[in-house]
Amino acid sequence: MMNLDLAGKRVLVTGGTKGVGHAVVDLLLAEGAKVLTSARQADIDMPDELFVQADLSTREGCAALVTATRQRLGSVDIIVHVLGGSSAPGGGFAALDEEQWQRELDLNLFPAVRLDRALLPEMLERKEGVIIHVTSIQSRLPLPEATTAYAAAKAALSTYSKSLSKEVSPKGVRVVRVSPGWIETEASVALAERLAQEAGTDYEGGKRIIMEALGGIPLGRPSTPTEVASLIVFLASPRAASITGSEFVIDGGTVPTT
Repeated sequence: MMNLDLAGKRVLVTGGTKGVGHAVVDLLLAEGAKVLTSARQADIDMPDELFVQADLSTREGCAALVTATRQRLGSVDIIVHVLGGSSAPGGGFAALDEEQWQRELDLNLFPAVRLDRALLPEMLERKEGVIIHVTSIQSRLPLPEATTAYAAAKAALSTYSKSLSKEVSPKGVRVVRVSPGWIETEASVALAERLAQEAGTDYEGGKRIIMEALGGIPLGRPSTPTEVASLIVFLASPRAASITGSEFVIDGGTVPTT
């Protein structure tokens, strides 16, 4: 425990069944918070009372999660939007058709917008609350071969978040962005292993391939899910009560400018 005065806080975490999201859920539970999260699939290793099956890339899925949140938590004190990712193929801009662009926006932008729109008014009525949006350094450092649409969607999320913070912070609700670089999640491990196999090297060699594609990581390694989650949970806590509107980069020094 970090003793962050989060006991009893009602928290909705999107994307909380694996990777950074799962680490956020674990830390919040350790701090005594009441947590609810969601995923598309029901076959996950998580207690039923913490979980709602919903596809947040759709309007219907977001509406179902809002309903479940009100039924189980009553209202929320904190929203942590971790959900995100990309299924875009390699090949640059020409490989991105209309449907692919829409999928990237549906996964990386609209769930946050829809859930905020539904749950934020209750925070404003109480004149308190916290919203954390997990963006990405890809919004500053896109990789043209494969992340153009993802990076653009995360940049849109970042701009939306900044605008929202300017609107609602004077009314008692903090809005903060966390911008991770490469994180050693299950998905990134699988990617490094695939690249290693293709290059005829080992897992550490696969990691070096990814780091070189990013222009290098001065720290020499990716972040861990727990490291990113620890930053998120601190920013969501009363210990960070004067922090709003800011974006916190956690990338091992990947982005070469501040």
